[in-house]
Amino acid sequence: MMNAADTIHPLALTAGYLMLLIPLAIIHWYRVPLLGQTISSVLRMTIQLILVGLYLQVVFRLNNPWLNTAWLLVMITVADLSILKGAQFRFGRLATWLFAALLVGTAIPLFIFVGVILTRPEILDARYVIPIGGMILGNCLRADIIGIRTFYQSIRTGQKAYELALSQGATIAEAVRPHLRESIYQALTPTVATMANIGIVSLPGMMTGVIIGGNDPLTAIGYQIAIMLSIFTGTAITVFLAILLSARSAFSPYGILKQAIFKS
Repeated sequence: MMNAADTIHPLALTAGYLMLLIPLAIIHWYRVPLLGQTISSVLRMTIQLILVGLYLQVVFRLNNPWLNTAWLLVMITVADLSILKGAQFRFGRLATWLFAALLVGTAIPLFIFVGVILTRPEILDARYVIPIGGMILGNCLRADIIGIRTFYQSIRTGQKAYELALSQGATIAEAVRPHLRESIYQALTPTVATMANIGIVSLPGMMTGVIIGGNDPLTAIGYQIAIMLSIFTGTAITVFLAILLSARSAFSPYGILKQAIFKS
């Protein structure tokens, strides 16, 4: 287990911030338009993590199932809004369907991981459901942005071919099938590539954390395999459900894509 000597002192963390001088110097020297955004993002990250860290100390100490569930729902809501923003959709029209997709896609692998793989008697144990749920949800968020944006933009740009298929008697499900296939491919490819290179190119976060926590590498490997399978499962579920459910509001009864769902 990690002892006090392994913790990072706030003053020692200053070295981490000093490392930023290198990329900031490169950005500034070559006039890359990211300087202000980078500084702002680092400040936001620091403030958000400090506040979340203080909050999670209380959550872990209380370890109340209702409070843990509420925090997971907050995480899903934030992810929902982030997907809508990242995919350039108007807020409100698709939010409910995306929330449902994220909820199902996060809950299934999370409860299997905690309840079946780790065999924890309390499935809603804060120490497990919040960090594991966050890892699954974070990956689902990125994949959903790619998948949903690819699906709707491909129909939007190929609108003539799509409407031609409808006019020739294709059902909505048949007309959107090639677009759905491409969007799922684009969304899942990064996770598939990550799984293929784990252990050779990189030692991922879960495995590294377990090793730093004082466990042996074989134990860390078991955790990493389990979390990657959970992430991939959750990603596939959320992308598929997000497109399937959001289509209920995105298309007219005749299969015409509603332009009102887009910001512009």
